[in-house]
Amino acid sequence: MKGILIAAAMTLATSLAGATSASASPHAAAEPFGPACSSVPASGEGSLTAIADQPVATAASTNPELSTLVTAVKKAGLVDTLNSAKAITVFAPTNDAFAAIPKEDLAGVLADKAALTKILTYHVVDGKKAPSDLTDAQLTTLEGGRLTAKGSGQDYTVNEAKVVCGDVPTANATVYVIDKVLMPE
Repeated sequence: MKGILIAAAMTLATSLAGATSASASPHAAAEPFGPACSSVPASGEGSLTAIADQPVATAASTNPELSTLVTAVKKAGLVDTLNSAKAITVFAPTNDAFAAIPKEDLAGVLADKAALTKILTYHVVDGKKAPSDLTDAQLTTLEGGRLTAKGSGQDYTVNEAKVVCGDVPTANATVYVIDKVLMPE
């Protein structure tokens, strides 16, 4: 289940890669952290080793816990954008995060490409962000809004969402799987 979350996060990141700026804050990825990381396979498809060489959207598609995100990224037409981005950070909501949205509201957003794109690009920031970059930060999203990140050690939040698996590297992104869908203002 947690492996699914990581794959979904990676898919979202790839899909939202509309940003081509490479203003990454380079960092050697440490060991991913958070309770959802424990379900990631040790080897094979969907493992941290396998997804590290894949672009973010492709990597997310291997995670069943991110299937709703992957579906949304595809509906918005963001897969190629995210996969071709040079260096981004994706805050990837889990399936449970999407399930918390009333079904009729979610169906409406999934049917509205412009609204869906706005929401999904609100989950992506330029540059590969290390946990230290999230300690007390205001981040500008690809959508143009702002996210507030706070935390330390292995306990981080982005706006009101908790990071459940963080600092997951893909070929072109760093992924932080979160427990809520972030909504732009």
